[in-house]
Amino acid sequence: MTSPQTSADIQMIQRILPHRYPFLLVDKVVDIDGTASAMGIKNVTMNEPHFQGHFPGLPIMPGVTIVEAMAQTAAVMVGVTLEMADKEMKVYFMAIDKAKFRRKVVPGDVLEMRLQTLRGKPGGKVWRFGGVASVEGEMAAECEFTAMMDLG
Repeated sequence: MTSPQTSADIQMIQRILPHRYPFLLVDKVVDIDGTASAMGIKNVTMNEPHFQGHFPGLPIMPGVTIVEAMAQTAAVMVGVTLEMADKEMKVYFMAIDKAKFRRKVVPGDVLEMRLQTLRGKPGGKVWRFGGVASVEGEMAAECEFTAMMDLG
């Protein structure tokens, strides 16, 4: 019997998510606890295309991309646990609730996104997640979201 996988590097993430540059927004997922919880890591760099216009001379990661990175973390957590690598899993937002932004996220930051499943189970299509994104222990954003997972 194999032990459950508890992390995903960028190669595994690309086998699960359909996203690619410039919209792949998570570099690594660690602390995967089945479909219950996980932590995504995003290394924020100046060469990301949204910084050209958000904002010239004052690069700030857009809040919507932080929420998207949180959703990608949740999808990787579920995809790893349900062994969805290479199966063309698609995930679609259904709702984003209680989104709050507390701190700017800028190039050089390491965004840590802690996600937990609030509702959803293997075989189900509709899942709900809650998450907090932080930089150096300081909350940057939080939200809850509902997603439909098309598991192939």
